[in-house]
Amino acid sequence: MINEDTNPWKILSQDDIYTNPWINVTEYKVLNPSGGNGIYGKVHFKNFALGIIALDEDLHIWLVGQFRFALNQYSWEIPEGGGPLGINPLESAKRELLEETGLTASNWSELQHIHLSNSVSDEFGIIYLARGLQPGQAEPEETEELQLKRIPFEQAYQMVLDNEITDSMSIAAILKVKILMLENKLA
Repeated sequence: MINEDTNPWKILSQDDIYTNPWINVTEYKVLNPSGGNGIYGKVHFKNFALGIIALDEDLHIWLVGQFRFALNQYSWEIPEGGGPLGINPLESAKRELLEETGLTASNWSELQHIHLSNSVSDEFGIIYLARGLQPGQAEPEETEELQLKRIPFEQAYQMVLDNEITDSMSIAAILKVKILMLENKLA
């Protein structure tokens, strides 16, 4: 039987390859679980990944569209951003929602935790559900050229099913909300 609390990887050495304000890349020389020599690369994220389902009383949500540099393609997704480790992630999520959409919310609940690419990174995400929405003025960062659209939740759900939304946090959040709706735990 496998002991889930014991790491079968043995680290022989590690070398920081690259760092910037957001990530650190480390290469490890390791003995793998079967005892063979190898290397393993890990991307350490210096922020929480945060996502917000902004759901209004008419069961519409807001999606943010932007060109994603790493993918070299356009992406529709829930409002997302980063929050520094050591700072209350809810406060960072509130800031991100305001920056990207201009919205504030009077009711916040934690919806889901998610590891975004656990084979190569330690990036940890928290997804929130924001209700009791009030409009305001969006204040995107200089690195963001955003489109914003408010659509029925069911349309966003269909966009997930049709592979029009491919962002992992958005997919997880939309599917979780759909399940909660089907279980009558969310209206």
